[in-house]
Amino acid sequence: MRVDLFPLTTRVERAAGRARLTVAGHDLRALAERYGTPLYLYDQATMDDAVAGYRRALARHYPGESGLTYAGKAFLCLALAQWVRQRGLWLDCTGAGELGTAVAAGLERERILVHGVNKAPADVAAAAAQAGTVVVDNRTELQRWVARAQEGAVLPNLWLRLQPGLAVETHAHTQTGQAGSKFGLGPEEAWEAARLALVAGLPLMGLHLHQGSHFGDPTPLAPALETALDLVAALRAELGWLPTVLCPGGGWGVAYCEEDLPGPPVEEYVAFVAARLREGCARRGLPLPRLWLEPGRSLVARAGVALYRVGTVKEAAGRRWLLLDGGLADNPRPALYGARYTALPVEEPGRPYVGSASLGGPYCESGDVLIHGLPMPDVQEGEFVAVPVSGAYQLSMASNYNGAGRPAVVWLREGRVQLVQERETPADLLRRDRGLG
Repeated sequence: MRVDLFPLTTRVERAAGRARLTVAGHDLRALAERYGTPLYLYDQATMDDAVAGYRRALARHYPGESGLTYAGKAFLCLALAQWVRQRGLWLDCTGAGELGTAVAAGLERERILVHGVNKAPADVAAAAAQAGTVVVDNRTELQRWVARAQEGAVLPNLWLRLQPGLAVETHAHTQTGQAGSKFGLGPEEAWEAARLALVAGLPLMGLHLHQGSHFGDPTPLAPALETALDLVAALRAELGWLPTVLCPGGGWGVAYCEEDLPGPPVEEYVAFVAARLREGCARRGLPLPRLWLEPGRSLVARAGVALYRVGTVKEAAGRRWLLLDGGLADNPRPALYGARYTALPVEEPGRPYVGSASLGGPYCESGDVLIHGLPMPDVQEGEFVAVPVSGAYQLSMASNYNGAGRPAVVWLREGRVQLVQERETPADLLRRDRGLG
């Protein structure tokens, strides 16, 4: 059922003679009217449940030490970073901007990790000052850390990012591990980088790899882990070095529409990685490293709901359009790589469908279509619709296209609603401008 894609606390409740969607006990129509639309909701209980699921799976399947890093690129704001701190997670930041959010949220240095394929000098300086771990992507970056060490600076722990030469099955735009990718070091480059780091006395502690985002088949992880462990065995034999941490990244997928249900179970992913790592280390006589996973989407995607108001209903060449007050500017994923979503009207969501409808946004692009040909009830102008699984890679990639202000964000808990990001205004859009003298 479509409602099964919504946060765990979602209910259909009857009030004033009408059935309405609620999340964490809060009426979605009331929230839309109070805060305006487009509006994004985050359900904390769903996020907490996702973290608990990962931790149970790791405890069940991996005998060594393990942990989780929340991938901030999925969505990051001050409240989200505070939740990361409260749940004892690490936070993955890319660049000085996300680092600033992590520090403002009170995250301890040792739980801040920095990624980046081309870290600017300002990013490196911020990482050196504020992060406990930095993932080194390339030789140029490594030379910068060598230079800092030669100047007597105290460095964060360093991991090397390995390009394993194989991506997972996902959209080409979200694959990262294949040969020729812009990310990471090939096995021979990684070996040489490790040698250089050790000769320079750098605090080299871990090995990282990532093969892509939003995948549901863990099979391609096996040869990548084999490549990583072959590298570890060679480094031990030739340089006497072993990583204390091995991170195979994250990217496990979620269900976005009815056809995806029930969605790939997290335990299948964790069990697969843990088993391959245990077996691979045993065959090579290697000690088990700390296993560190980097989920982002699978922690927050289902927790998020986007609310829109239907402004216009129109027919064009037999196609029914529900035109919304948001779309491409707050969720570019359908336009970028054909991401699929579903939706329900906030009131009387169980109404019978009367045919298909396409949900489009207000922006001056033909590609501004959130959903194509979705079976929908007879939705009228002025109604609110809710798009589930909107918690990841939407607001983090939002823009001000056509002068759009980015939406407000509210955080939901039982009995409590908290505005955690204000809606952007025209004045906000002008704040950086200086004009001509």
